[in-house]
Amino acid sequence: MNLDDLRAMLADQHHGVIATSKPSGGIQMSPVLVSLDAEDRVIISSRQGAYKVRNLRGDPRVFVCLLPDGFFGKWLQVDGTASILDLPDAMDPLIDYYRRTSGEHSDWDEYRAAMEAEQRVLIRIDIERIGPHRSG
Repeated sequence: MNLDDLRAMLADQHHGVIATSKPSGGIQMSPVLVSLDAEDRVIISSRQGAYKVRNLRGDPRVFVCLLPDGFFGKWLQVDGTASILDLPDAMDPLIDYYRRTSGEHSDWDEYRAAMEAEQRVLIRIDIERIGPHRSG
């Protein structure tokens, strides 16, 4: 699997599960909507206080499994290193993320207000590995 496979999958498939490391050493997982930005980083919107964000601030290693809507079918895992982009710098990238995962919003002012009220951040993942490289 490679970046072209990831691009093809994210053209119409955005459901995934993100796995981060807890301070205790355990794993925390969350369902997420996933896309790819113009710099070929995996991007995910989250809230400032979410466990995944707090975990990534302590340990930026991250794993994302991308799944089809019907669960069974073609899937990919992305391993990488995350960075967190906070508001206000995150606003334009959050708008880009929304467009990539959901299309145009009916009221961008309303969207911006919701992002501020929810204290949204953008998780950006530099890709280190895409797999699986074999099945079975």
